[in-house]
Amino acid sequence: MSPSSSFRIAGRLGVFTTLAMFGLIVVGSVVRTTGSGLACPDWPLCHGRLLPTESINVFIEWFHRLLALMVSLLLFGTAGWIAMHRETRARLGGLAALAIVLLFAQVLLGALTVWKLLHPAVVSSHLATALLLFATVVALTQVAFAEAEGESGRPARPAGLLPWLAAGTALLYGQAVLGGIVSTSHAGLACPDWPTCEGQWLPPLEGGVALQMFHRWGAYAVTLCMLVVALRARTAPDAGIRAGASMAFGLTLTQVVLGVCNVFLGTPVWLSAMHLATAAALIALMVTVSLRAARLPAAERAGSLAVAR
Repeated sequence: MSPSSSFRIAGRLGVFTTLAMFGLIVVGSVVRTTGSGLACPDWPLCHGRLLPTESINVFIEWFHRLLALMVSLLLFGTAGWIAMHRETRARLGGLAALAIVLLFAQVLLGALTVWKLLHPAVVSSHLATALLLFATVVALTQVAFAEAEGESGRPARPAGLLPWLAAGTALLYGQAVLGGIVSTSHAGLACPDWPTCEGQWLPPLEGGVALQMFHRWGAYAVTLCMLVVALRARTAPDAGIRAGASMAFGLTLTQVVLGVCNVFLGTPVWLSAMHLATAAALIALMVTVSLRAARLPAAERAGSLAVAR
């Protein structure tokens, strides 16, 4: 089998794993917002059985665990394929190993979530690790496909674009984790109005109000950063980077609207799930665009190479 075929198969396995992981993250939001986190009081069984049928909450938590098992099997399959081939192992082995380590940490945090009776710190760490694992698998998938396609005729990327992409990705991750903390701390409705909080532009930053306000300010910072990214990417020679940056800004605006709707509608389950799903999609998109831009030579380097030739 040629190296390009090995990388392409690794990329396809990564796609399946990424999609399953995305579904797992969204279902995890449903588990949290429906109060189903302790519907199965034991682990790894549920009420001592493999197939419990007590209630809808039990089914939601059981389905969440089933998805987690599927993700684990897919990730082990992807890592196994990478390990079996020298070319993929040399290029993707580090990312695959990191993903496996994060998976074990995530499984442990999932068990601790039950054993520690939904302690907010454990639940928030569970989400933070899930998003980091998700971003790692997205990166692995993108690198695999990039290696399968090769590197021919790559134009230079616009100066200063990559740092803004990195900053935007980091801000998005931090904002998503903070959103999880807001949810697990039951601070989603600490401010019942918007854009003010209980009629104040700068309310006392205490308890849930502080969490809610920091989350709102984070959303404004992410929106501004995504706007700068979209503007800087307009001159990128790669159409994928231009389209991805514009889409990221559009999804960010959508995410802000969903957040505001959560306030006015009282954080319904379906809307909270959409809010987290959009956040995860944004992280995946920004990781993809950032890696695509990182593979392009810097403008200064491209200029020096042209002179040398």
